[in-house]
Amino acid sequence: MGGGPHGVFVTGTGTEVGKTVVAAAIARTLAADGVRVAVFKPAVSGLDDGGEPDHALLRRAAGSEQSDDQIAPYRYGPPVAPHLGAELAGERIEPPRLIAAARAAADSADALVCEGVGGLLVPLTLGYLIRDLARELQLPLVVAATPGLGTINHTLLTVEAARAVGLDVRAVVLTPWPEGPGAVETSNREAIERLGRVPVELLPLIDLDAPDGWPRLELI
Repeated sequence: MGGGPHGVFVTGTGTEVGKTVVAAAIARTLAADGVRVAVFKPAVSGLDDGGEPDHALLRRAAGSEQSDDQIAPYRYGPPVAPHLGAELAGERIEPPRLIAAARAAADSADALVCEGVGGLLVPLTLGYLIRDLARELQLPLVVAATPGLGTINHTLLTVEAARAVGLDVRAVVLTPWPEGPGAVETSNREAIERLGRVPVELLPLIDLDAPDGWPRLELI
């Protein structure tokens, strides 16, 4: 394949940093403009915890009719890393299956919004990382990060890990950005932008049940 699909790959500085919300906001922005959006997440875990799973939120944000299998080929109940979820389920995540599924999703739409699992170096198998998937799909990277204390180090490490293998880091998105940012949040934004040489976007806390009111996030 001579080039990746049109789209973006959303990763994060770790788990619970807003990756799914950022990916959903990007997908919603595109869909609101009349773009046919496909969404993809290689693996989902934590289904036993209840609530709307990540792949369902992505589908709703995109207005997609993709099936669960088309969006997230591997899905696990326990809230664990994907390679462990697969082990507990008695299977192994197969990277070729992921690549084929992601490309099939992209072929069915105008743009693909792919969300990773955890951080960039999370293993899908002990020999294949989220970073490897992003490289194979040849998608530009968007990094979701929290705005508070500690985010400079986590974010710059993620940006460096991405660039070390030739990934294009399109932007960092700090979320949830507070209504009244203090000195820490403001300084963090400036430091990441300057030291990381990367655009920094801001996404406030959003009501996941009211996508029509979400702010636009134009990163494709």
